[in-house]
Amino acid sequence: MSKRANGEGSIYQRKSDGKWVGSIVQPDGKRKVFYGKKRSEVSQKVNAALNQLQQGTFVNAKTQPLKEYLENWLEEVHKPTIRLSSYVKYRKLLNNHILPGLGHIPLQKLMPQQVQVFYSSKLKKGLSPKMVNSIHGVLHKALDNAVKWNLVTRNVCDAVSPPRIPKKEKQILTKEQAQALLEHVKEHRLEALLTLAITTGMRRGEILALRWADINFEERSVQVKRTVDYIPKHGFVETEPKTNKGRRKIMLAVFVVEVLINHQLQQEEQRAKVGAAWIDKDLVFTNAWGDYFSPNTLLKVFGRVLAEAGLPHVRFHDLRHSAATLLLGMRIHPKIVQEILGHSQITMTLDTYSHALPSMQDEVTGRWDDEFGASPAPKS
Repeated sequence: MSKRANGEGSIYQRKSDGKWVGSIVQPDGKRKVFYGKKRSEVSQKVNAALNQLQQGTFVNAKTQPLKEYLENWLEEVHKPTIRLSSYVKYRKLLNNHILPGLGHIPLQKLMPQQVQVFYSSKLKKGLSPKMVNSIHGVLHKALDNAVKWNLVTRNVCDAVSPPRIPKKEKQILTKEQAQALLEHVKEHRLEALLTLAITTGMRRGEILALRWADINFEERSVQVKRTVDYIPKHGFVETEPKTNKGRRKIMLAVFVVEVLINHQLQQEEQRAKVGAAWIDKDLVFTNAWGDYFSPNTLLKVFGRVLAEAGLPHVRFHDLRHSAATLLLGMRIHPKIVQEILGHSQITMTLDTYSHALPSMQDEVTGRWDDEFGASPAPKS
């Protein structure tokens, strides 16, 4: 049998287990083998590899550096499927950590021990366990794709233990503190924004992307349809909520609607002052010219408001936690709280805010006492 020339492929069915096997001869004379349950599956892999050989783009996974593979994976494969904000995050993790630390290692020679030592070194340099877990997540996802492409036989990250993320106790405002905050911001430029945050649990990006068209004053409801974030070098970027549950309708209390109506009147006055310079995007919360309200500005002003009100410092996102806790404390059913927050599963609501539930057990124990605690009547 004559030796097969470079650039030719072969496919056959293995008798031992019935699997289909395909192979090509690489430029270095070595054979690259592909496996599959169906002939068509293997044929597709062989043809793709042959096409790459003809175009000069075929990659030998044994010598390909991890850096080269990760760059191709992120830019050509993963980028089209994710949000811009996620891409920017992945790009930063690759550039700042993964590529400098592991990029020089050939893809097929990457070992679990090397990854584990890499994680440990990052922790020793002061990176948080959460950041190292983010690095692990990106690397794991990329190597899953390498397994799918038959470049490696296993994902080495499966044999690595990322650091445990310590569970932080959520900082929330009590009912009295939330009332004090809303009382303090009456007539303040953030009154409507903070009132909406505390009573609906809407995320910062959801609030800053809110349009007047999303508010139904007669029905007393608000529709969450989008979110916005500021991404360096890209500006303000709007996207839809990540899940279907994220697109939701939230009913508003009467006093919240009244605050929003007053805010709308104030905005009309500001619009009249600015005149033709006003940027009309129908946004509910804007800067002085009608454009997006800067998230950084919001955080700075929010921090000052808390200090002026004599309240503990909390993150803006903690208003969402506060809203959920207050709702559960008011005996609102967890299913309704899930819908208000836009959680995809009720288990997420219960797991995240289980701290708000123990106080409700008083009612349960009381009912047990009512039904079983009374002394039985003496027998005659």
